[in-house]
Amino acid sequence: MVDVVLYIACTLDGYIATPDGGVDWLSQVEAEGEDYGYQVFFDSVDALVMGSRTYRQILDFGEWPYGDKPCWVMSRQPLPQAGSGIHLSQETIEELLVRLQAQGVKRLWLVGGAALVDSFERTGGIQQYIISLVPHLLGDGVPLFTAGRPPRDLKLIDSRSYPSGLVQLHYHRRNHN
Repeated sequence: MVDVVLYIACTLDGYIATPDGGVDWLSQVEAEGEDYGYQVFFDSVDALVMGSRTYRQILDFGEWPYGDKPCWVMSRQPLPQAGSGIHLSQETIEELLVRLQAQGVKRLWLVGGAALVDSFERTGGIQQYIISLVPHLLGDGVPLFTAGRPPRDLKLIDSRSYPSGLVQLHYHRRNHN
Protein backbone atom coordinates (compact mmCIF):
# COMPACT_ATOMS: atom_id res chain seq x y z
CA MET A 1 0.00 0.00 0.00
CA VAL A 2 1.17 3.52 -0.78
CA ASP A 3 1.55 5.65 2.36
CA VAL A 4 -0.13 8.95 1.46
CA VAL A 5 0.98 11.89 3.58
CA LEU A 6 -0.76 15.25 3.64
CA TYR A 7 2.02 17.73 4.49
CA ILE A 8 0.57 21.23 4.42
CA ALA A 9 0.37 24.57 6.20
CA CYS A 10 -2.84 26.28 7.15
CA THR A 11 -3.95 29.24 9.19
CA LEU A 12 -5.18 28.79 12.73
CA ASP A 13 -8.74 29.12 11.41
CA GLY A 14 -8.21 26.29 8.91
CA TYR A 15 -7.53 27.99 5.56
CA ILE A 16 -4.80 27.04 3.10
CA ALA A 17 -5.19 30.14 0.92
CA THR A 18 -7.03 33.43 0.63
CA PRO A 19 -10.24 33.43 -1.47
CA ASP A 20 -8.13 34.31 -4.56
CA GLY A 21 -5.54 31.58 -3.82
CA GLY A 22 -2.94 33.80 -2.13
CA VAL A 23 -0.50 32.40 0.40
CA ASP A 24 1.37 35.57 1.39
CA TRP A 25 0.45 34.91 5.02
CA LEU A 26 3.05 32.10 5.02
CA SER A 27 5.83 34.70 4.96
CA GLN A 28 5.17 35.65 8.58
CA VAL A 29 6.79 32.38 9.74
CA GLU A 30 9.79 32.47 7.43
CA ALA A 31 12.92 32.37 9.55
CA GLU A 32 16.59 32.26 8.59
CA GLY A 33 17.87 28.69 8.70
CA GLU A 34 14.49 27.16 9.68
CA ASP A 35 12.70 24.80 7.30
CA TYR A 36 10.34 23.24 9.88
CA GLY A 37 11.52 19.75 8.95
CA TYR A 38 10.72 20.20 5.26
CA GLN A 39 13.98 18.79 3.83
CA VAL A 40 13.86 15.66 6.00
CA PHE A 41 10.23 15.15 4.99
CA PHE A 42 10.92 15.82 1.29
CA ASP A 43 13.76 13.31 1.31
CA SER A 44 11.39 10.70 2.81
CA VAL A 45 8.86 10.74 -0.05
CA ASP A 46 9.17 8.91 -3.36
CA ALA A 47 6.73 11.04 -5.34
CA LEU A 48 4.21 13.88 -5.16
CA VAL A 49 0.59 14.32 -6.20
CA MET A 50 -1.21 17.65 -6.54
CA GLY A 51 -4.27 19.23 -8.08
CA SER A 52 -4.21 21.38 -11.20
CA ARG A 53 -4.80 24.67 -9.34
CA THR A 54 -1.91 24.00 -6.98
CA TYR A 55 0.26 23.03 -9.95
CA ARG A 56 -0.56 26.27 -11.82
CA GLN A 57 0.12 28.31 -8.70
CA ILE A 58 3.52 26.66 -8.19
CA LEU A 59 4.40 27.37 -11.83
CA ASP A 60 3.55 31.05 -11.22
CA PHE A 61 6.12 31.13 -8.39
CA GLY A 62 8.92 30.55 -10.92
CA GLU A 63 11.35 27.64 -10.94
CA TRP A 64 9.93 24.18 -10.21
CA PRO A 65 10.83 23.58 -6.52
CA TYR A 66 10.69 19.77 -6.47
CA GLY A 67 13.69 18.91 -8.66
CA ASP A 68 13.34 15.65 -10.52
CA LYS A 69 11.11 13.94 -7.95
CA PRO A 70 8.18 12.35 -9.86
CA CYS A 71 4.96 14.33 -9.61
CA TRP A 72 1.44 13.41 -10.69
CA VAL A 73 -0.96 16.27 -11.39
CA MET A 74 -4.60 15.34 -11.28
CA SER A 75 -6.27 17.25 -14.11
CA ARG A 76 -8.88 16.75 -16.80
CA GLN A 77 -7.43 19.52 -18.92
CA PRO A 78 -4.08 20.02 -20.67
CA LEU A 79 -1.45 21.83 -18.62
CA PRO A 80 2.06 23.11 -19.38
CA GLN A 81 4.88 20.73 -18.47
CA ALA A 82 7.38 22.00 -15.88
CA GLY A 83 9.74 19.07 -16.42
CA SER A 84 10.10 15.49 -17.52
CA GLY A 85 9.05 14.10 -14.13
CA ILE A 86 5.60 15.69 -14.32
CA HIS A 87 2.78 13.29 -15.20
CA LEU A 88 -0.77 14.45 -15.89
CA SER A 89 -3.41 11.98 -14.71
CA GLN A 90 -7.16 11.71 -15.18
CA GLU A 91 -7.36 8.51 -13.11
CA THR A 92 -9.44 8.06 -10.02
CA ILE A 93 -7.57 8.23 -6.71
CA GLU A 94 -7.88 4.46 -6.35
CA GLU A 95 -6.50 3.81 -9.87
CA LEU A 96 -3.60 6.18 -9.31
CA LEU A 97 -2.64 4.55 -6.02
CA VAL A 98 -2.73 1.05 -7.57
CA ARG A 99 -0.50 2.22 -10.44
CA LEU A 100 1.95 4.01 -8.14
CA GLN A 101 2.21 0.98 -5.87
CA ALA A 102 2.95 -1.19 -8.94
CA GLN A 103 5.70 1.30 -9.85
CA GLY A 104 7.31 0.94 -6.42
CA VAL A 105 6.13 4.20 -4.82
CA LYS A 106 6.01 3.63 -1.08
CA ARG A 107 5.44 7.16 0.28
CA LEU A 108 3.46 9.84 -1.59
CA TRP A 109 3.23 13.50 -0.63
CA LEU A 110 -0.25 14.94 -1.15
CA VAL A 111 0.81 18.54 -1.82
CA GLY A 112 -2.72 19.99 -2.22
CA GLY A 113 -5.06 21.71 -2.81
CA ALA A 114 -8.40 21.59 -1.12
CA ALA A 115 -10.34 19.71 -3.83
CA LEU A 116 -7.69 17.00 -4.06
CA VAL A 117 -7.43 16.70 -0.27
CA ASP A 118 -11.21 16.28 -0.24
CA SER A 119 -11.05 13.56 -2.93
CA PHE A 120 -8.35 11.65 -1.03
CA GLU A 121 -10.30 12.06 2.23
CA ARG A 122 -13.47 10.64 0.66
CA THR A 123 -11.59 7.53 -0.52
CA GLY A 124 -9.78 7.05 2.80
CA GLY A 125 -6.49 7.49 0.97
CA ILE A 126 -4.63 9.64 3.51
CA GLN A 127 -2.68 7.72 6.17
CA GLN A 128 -0.69 10.59 7.72
CA TYR A 129 -1.43 14.24 8.31
CA ILE A 130 1.43 16.66 8.98
CA ILE A 131 -0.21 20.03 9.42
CA SER A 132 1.68 23.22 10.22
CA LEU A 133 -0.58 25.75 11.93
CA VAL A 134 0.48 29.29 11.15
CA PRO A 135 -0.49 31.85 13.82
CA HIS A 136 -2.71 33.87 11.50
CA LEU A 137 -6.49 34.20 11.15
CA LEU A 138 -7.64 34.75 7.56
CA GLY A 139 -11.36 34.90 8.29
CA ASP A 140 -12.17 33.59 4.81
CA GLY A 141 -10.50 31.60 2.09
CA VAL A 142 -9.91 28.09 0.81
CA PRO A 143 -10.54 25.65 3.67
CA LEU A 144 -8.17 22.75 4.27
CA PHE A 145 -11.09 20.38 4.87
CA THR A 146 -14.60 20.64 3.45
CA ALA A 147 -17.87 19.69 5.08
CA GLY A 148 -19.57 16.41 4.30
CA ARG A 149 -16.55 14.13 4.24
CA PRO A 150 -16.47 10.93 6.30
CA PRO A 151 -15.25 11.25 9.90
CA ARG A 152 -11.68 10.11 10.65
CA ASP A 153 -10.14 9.16 13.97
CA LEU A 154 -6.53 10.26 14.19
CA LYS A 155 -3.73 9.49 16.61
CA LEU A 156 -1.25 12.23 17.51
CA ILE A 157 2.29 11.01 16.78
CA ASP A 158 4.25 14.22 17.35
CA SER A 159 3.81 17.94 17.91
CA ARG A 160 6.40 20.67 17.74
CA SER A 161 6.24 24.36 18.41
CA TYR A 162 8.68 26.88 16.99
CA PRO A 163 9.77 30.38 18.07
CA SER A 164 7.89 31.86 15.08
CA GLY A 165 4.64 30.63 16.62
CA LEU A 166 4.16 27.86 14.05
CA VAL A 167 2.95 24.59 15.55
CA GLN A 168 3.39 21.38 13.57
CA LEU A 169 1.10 18.45 14.29
CA HIS A 170 1.74 14.92 13.01
CA TYR A 171 -1.15 12.45 13.04
CA HIS A 172 -1.66 8.89 11.79
CA ARG A 173 -5.09 7.71 10.77
CA ARG A 174 -6.51 5.09 13.12
CA ASN A 175 -7.76 2.10 11.17
CA HIS A 176 -11.19 0.77 12.05
CA ASN A 177 -12.02 -2.72 10.85
